[in-house]
This record gives sequence, C-alpha cells and structure tokens, in this order.
Amino acid sequence: MMTFIGINMRKITLAFGAVCLLFTLNSAVVARASTPQPLSTGTNVAKLAEQAPIHWVSVAQIENSLLGRQPIAVGFDIDDTVLFSSPGFWRGQKTFSPGSDAYLKNPEFWQKMNNGWDDFSMPKEVARQLIAMHVKRGDSIYFVTGRSQTKTETVSKTLQDDFLIPAANMNPVIFAGDKPGQNTKTQWLQEKNIKVFYGDSDNDIGAAREVGARGIRILRASNSSYKPLPMAGAQGEEVIVNSDY
Repeated sequence: MMTFIGINMRKITLAFGAVCLLFTLNSAVVARASTPQPLSTGTNVAKLAEQAPIHWVSVAQIENSLLGRQPIAVGFDIDDTVLFSSPGFWRGQKTFSPGSDAYLKNPEFWQKMNNGWDDFSMPKEVARQLIAMHVKRGDSIYFVTGRSQTKTETVSKTLQDDFLIPAANMNPVIFAGDKPGQNTKTQWLQEKNIKVFYGDSDNDIGAAREVGARGIRILRASNSSYKPLPMAGAQGEEVIVNSDY
C-alpha cells in the first residue's frame, strides 16, 4: 500500500513539474512577443558624418563668384525653383484629370494656371535672396518655364510683385512649353545670352550646359506634387544649400 502511494506521489510531482515548466516557457514566449521592437537601429558619429559628394554652394558664395563682373543676363525656371506652385497643379489634376497627368495637356488648365492660380503659389526664400542679389548687381532677369503658353498670362506680374523686381531688370516670362524628346529651354537660353540659369530639374541643368551657361541647382521641396524628386548634384553641378524652401 505504501509503495502504491509513493508511486502515485512521484507521478503527481512529475506532472506538476511539467505543468510548471510549460507555464514558464509560455510566459517567456508571451513576454518576448509583447516586448516592443526598436523603431531604429540607431546611429553613430561615422554615419552622421557621411556626406554625398555634392558641390554645395550658398547664395553668398555665388554672389562672391560674380564680383568684378559686368551685369549679365540670368535665368530662372519657375515651378519648384522660385515658386512652390504645387497647390495650383494639385487643383488642376483634381479638376481636370483626377488620378492622372492628362491635365498637363489640357489648354483650359494652363489658362487657369497662368492667369491667377499662382496666387496660391508660395515664393521660395532662396529665390528672394537670389533675385535680390542679381537686382543689386544690375543683372537682367529672365524666367524660362516649361509651362504651355496661353493667350493671356499674369505670371510675369505675379513674379515681379512677389520678388520686388524693378521694371529695368524684369523681362516677360518665356513659356517654352514641353515637347517630347526636346529640351525646349535651350534655344531661349541661347537667344537671350543667359550666363547663369537656376532650376530644380535635370533638364534645367542640361539646358544651361548645352549653351555653355552656368547651371545651378535649386532643391525641389519634398512635398512637391512633381515626383519623383530629382537627384540633385548627380551631374556635378552646384547645388544651393537650404534651397528647398
């Protein structure tokens, strides 16, 4: 009888031990599952110090590089270069071709965009600084845009008012348009003898180089409706620091 009881007690003890072990293992699994994973692997000084080999310049450095030179003709792209104009383009897409870029081929959109919708565009601070610097030098200022030409336009007045450009320095906006496989700005930079051209796109830099002008990149804002964002500095051009706004 005592032997039988002893055997049963050992079985009960073993069973209880197994239950405890199972409970312990399950608790460990639950604990691991509920432990939040790190949101970042962190960083170190070496990673923070990494810089892309970009030729960064400031407005002051550009001004200094022009010291001693006679007044010249300088050019600016408009959208994402001197104006954050995404609000107008965003509205155009929603109005004329929701979900597609077909609105860019619609003359009705361009008539709206070139005649009032820039009232919703924000002048970029870097453009204020650059234009003020060139006005002070006495340079002739041109705006060469890929927008389609319309019968009427108020863009020239908007730019002149936004950037306080004297009539002596201001020229009417040149609407170069967009033609597949052709850089439509090149001929205008050459015709107007533009020596420095500022733009946010690869085509802007390419057009400047085709005519032997100095192409300087202005950063496109990350929330621009124009995607994808270009790789600034990839062509070895100068890129203005803090020029995304």
